[in-house]
Amino acid sequence: MSTTNKWIVRLSFYIFLLYIYITVASHNRIYSFLLLNTFLGYIPIEIAMHINSQKKTPVLVVLTVLWFLFYPNAPYVITDLFHLAMLNPYNSSTGLMEFNLHLWLKFTNLVTSALGCSLMGFWSLEHVADTILIKFKLWSKTNKIFLVSTLIIFSSVGIYIGRFLRLHTAYLFIDPKEVVSELIQMWNPRMLVFIGFMTIIQLIFYFSFDITRSSLSNNQELLAENNKQKEQ
Repeated sequence: MSTTNKWIVRLSFYIFLLYIYITVASHNRIYSFLLLNTFLGYIPIEIAMHINSQKKTPVLVVLTVLWFLFYPNAPYVITDLFHLAMLNPYNSSTGLMEFNLHLWLKFTNLVTSALGCSLMGFWSLEHVADTILIKFKLWSKTNKIFLVSTLIIFSSVGIYIGRFLRLHTAYLFIDPKEVVSELIQMWNPRMLVFIGFMTIIQLIFYFSFDITRSSLSNNQELLAENNKQKEQ
């Protein structure tokens, strides 16, 4: 990602977080979670912007570990869409959806946070996977798919931890002993099924993202080839 695009992403998140703080978090307690969850979802994206294969191995390892610890916060924001259930958009007498701009504003806030964090999170996932494989001279399509899929499974575990154990990444540094104790006790069949659901959702998102990017790249190559032919 170019430096210009990095700053576009940063400023977009900063502006959205400021907007949420001013208009939502400070006036509507029900949706105040958006500020914290969006900020936590942004952290791995920012960390990924500082990860590249030119960094010394110890620095790269530290940054990658930090990214890995915070990464589940990005796709986690998708689960905030359950809060759409609180909007009650249907008229009780007619059964039809009401044209209420306040409801659509809340809808926009939730979807913007979920899509912004998850899609940019998938960029960070691909970028970190590529960087690791290139750094250690292991890059191949097969290795990339395996690494990305493995990281997605681990992030699904992280989503479960955040949603149902209510443990944020910061708790690992605040009270690691208690966190480890809860992590050991959390495993059960229902939890594994939930992880399966979250893994399927993330794989669909990621491969859709990958296919779309590849299609855009192919279109750019075709356009460049077409321009060459016109010049000739």
